Amino acid sequence: MPGFDLILFDCDGVLVDSEIIAAEVESKLLRDSGFDITAEDMCIRFAGMDWKSILLTIEQEADIPVSAQLLDKSEKLLDAALLRRVKMIEGVRYALAKITEQRCICSNSSSHRLDLMLTKVGLKPFFQGHIYSAKDLGPDRTKPKPDIYLFGAKQFGVDPSRCLVIEDSVHGVHAARAAGMRVIGFTGGSHTYPTHADRLTDAGAETVISRMVELPEMVEALKNFNELV
Repeated sequence: MPGFDLILFDCDGVLVDSEIIAAEVESKLLRDSGFDITAEDMCIRFAGMDWKSILLTIEQEADIPVSAQLLDKSEKLLDAALLRRVKMIEGVRYALAKITEQRCICSNSSSHRLDLMLTKVGLKPFFQGHIYSAKDLGPDRTKPKPDIYLFGAKQFGVDPSRCLVIEDSVHGVHAARAAGMRVIGFTGGSHTYPTHADRLTDAGAETVISRMVELPEMVEALKNFNELV
């Protein structure tokens, strides 16, 4: 039967315009620690990764010991910045109102941060409690591993092949594809960059949209299209 039984949304950079805020906070912390990186480069290289994984990657790559205090410091600074500045991605309310399939959120952000952001922008009611954090699954279960997407599908009793994921990051697309799910890439967040769409496509996104109002029509278009693998 054509169509999808479940649509799984990433949160940061898909529902809320938070990736650029995180990149600005985290790039400053890294520069202060001796690793020269801009917010733009953070978006290109690390969007979709959790902060701990970013720090471990930089530590191995640059041979710069990163203080464990950066973990806590980033959490506090980023929470405060998000509470002040985070906004909903334009067109999200329209898209969620039009889409009729079951839906959930599958994110690398903590449950605490998801609650903070989604409460601030008023999106929690659209997901009726189906908001899942990879951090709640245990250590080392975040994207690009597929665990959180498989967990989301399991909560609804849906086969991964009947799932459609909306993702803005290469790491997230890899996670969804590893889970056996189809993917629409999204480049409408403030953290987008010139090669963003190409990188999402190369990672496995079936198509890419830049405006969330395009999502309902794209979902409908893909329903009767069996992806060629």
